[in-house]
Amino acid sequence: MATASALTWQQLRDLRLLELTDAADGWGAASKFADHARQRVDGDMSGKLSKTQHSESARAAVKRLKRLSENYHYIHTETGLIRGTLDAFATELGAPQRRLRDALADAASLGYSVRDNGSIDYPAGGKNELTGDEIPGGSVVGNNGMLDQPNLDADGKYDPSLSSGAPALKSPNPHRAKAQGIADRLAHAVREAQEIDDRYSETFQKLKAAPGLRVDSETWANVASDIDAVSDTAGKKLPMDKTPAERKEWWDQLSSEQQEEYIATFPEVIGNMDGIPAVARDEANRENIQVLIGKLDGRDDEKSKTMLAGLEKIQSSLEHPDPKYPQPYLLGIGDQGNGRAIVSYGNPDAAANVSAYVPGLGTALDESFATGDLRRAADTAKGAQQYDASSASIVWLGYDAPQGFDVMFADDAKAGAASYNDFMAGISATNEHADPHITAVGHSYGSFTVGQAAQLDGGIPGVDDIVLVGSPGTGADKAADLNVGKDHVFVGAAENDPVTKLPSHEQASGMLDGALHAGIGRGNASGGPGSVGGFVGSVIGGVTGGTFGFIQNGDPDLRWFGTDPASKDFGAHRFLVDDGPPALRDADDPTPAHSNYFNPEKDKESADNIARIVAGIPEEITTDRPR
Repeated sequence: MATASALTWQQLRDLRLLELTDAADGWGAASKFADHARQRVDGDMSGKLSKTQHSESARAAVKRLKRLSENYHYIHTETGLIRGTLDAFATELGAPQRRLRDALADAASLGYSVRDNGSIDYPAGGKNELTGDEIPGGSVVGNNGMLDQPNLDADGKYDPSLSSGAPALKSPNPHRAKAQGIADRLAHAVREAQEIDDRYSETFQKLKAAPGLRVDSETWANVASDIDAVSDTAGKKLPMDKTPAERKEWWDQLSSEQQEEYIATFPEVIGNMDGIPAVARDEANRENIQVLIGKLDGRDDEKSKTMLAGLEKIQSSLEHPDPKYPQPYLLGIGDQGNGRAIVSYGNPDAAANVSAYVPGLGTALDESFATGDLRRAADTAKGAQQYDASSASIVWLGYDAPQGFDVMFADDAKAGAASYNDFMAGISATNEHADPHITAVGHSYGSFTVGQAAQLDGGIPGVDDIVLVGSPGTGADKAADLNVGKDHVFVGAAENDPVTKLPSHEQASGMLDGALHAGIGRGNASGGPGSVGGFVGSVIGGVTGGTFGFIQNGDPDLRWFGTDPASKDFGAHRFLVDDGPPALRDADDPTPAHSNYFNPEKDKESADNIARIVAGIPEEITTDRPR
């Protein structure tokens, strides 16, 4: 591929990379200053003003201060990107510069001269076998590999010791082959540097601020584009192909200044990378969420509006945390698929007890998730801390939960299982305790996802206990199949929760048509009204209204996704939960018993039992007989 860069070997040789890193440090200082200024505006100025003053002039002042804060936030983000890009540019240029200087040193040691165009003159040497005369010297031009790729090592770098194809004609002058090797090394180094120059030049052209002082949705959309561009250009040094444990080792060997640089330059990557400590992920994702909000703001499509509402709710809960609950940490955020969000209540790295809850059907990055599912994790953390203060609880929306007909199939769960296990491997890698107590929690279809994760090779990394509530099955025949031992699997199944009594595929074959015509509305996944929505709401409504008695009398070993986890044959510990209200009493919430497991106000028995398990004292749960 041809390059547009006019970088010469002389310029590459003389390039002062330290000047680039010094410039990067200057941009880094500007980024830090802007961030500190933003924090001061938010904390010492607008925050205090809004709490103590309630006049029209005070509200106007707060509005102007918010605009100032957004300006500082924008400056912090963009200057951080420039800093990281400059530093990465200097780092990448360092390698070809070293190779070029090594080649020049070898040429000088052999008495070869390098011309301005990069060709190399070599002296006379060797003897003509026919005449006995010394063979005259000459000049060679380097092959930079543009037409072919000869003599490349495993990293794609030129190595003259590696042969490629048929051997070329060999000159009897021994200097010619040596000169050719040096010329090729020089040409390859220049070409590599030119490609780097082209790549970064294009990125630097994008890092421009729009005129004016207003930071609006278009501005943040440009920031999102800038972040993507920088990640594509400079992201080669990120450990994308490493395990979470290896990423943790990589992160730990960085200086604090380098860590801050990575957070500023690659917030989207660092914030969502399993194996990076929670505090760093939280810092990066607080940048990410603002960028995502700006990116989605102003879009007219329903999906963007729905996701925007969820992001704004999450951001509000981070900026104004409820003092009744442990401090929230944003461990993941994204707009891919139905949205991604991972929030921990309590620091999962510092806690001795950590749980990660997977929600199910209908869950997406929306306002219902931001209020209901986050509340479930917060209640679990608060409850567990009553038994052991060193506890944290996570809600994990790191997959596309089914939204409708796909709830009937295992595809979403299987895809989510692999991602969940990667996340849990990261939780184990970053935890500061030698042997933390980790609990996997799944609700509704999320319990099927947890079950699928537990049945992958090696089980869920680091997990000691598994909690399944409102489960339609895990795909496992026995609790022992979940790779933690059957005595470490705990099940909550409310008597009036029809999801725990869904029929097997065979039993359902004659019921589906009636179920699909029940027509119960969507609702939400928050634990409030309509918590089982869309397709499953209609299925449950139809099944409950027409065939509930049949299901109750059906085979307890058969559920939609295999053996009933609450059955005796499954072999798990069933803990006591409230029966819950009967189904179909409220058209807005057809299955309230399915939504109450985590709620200490509506089902204190269940919430307390979950908290005890998460806190590492499962022997204190109140038990119930299996079905």
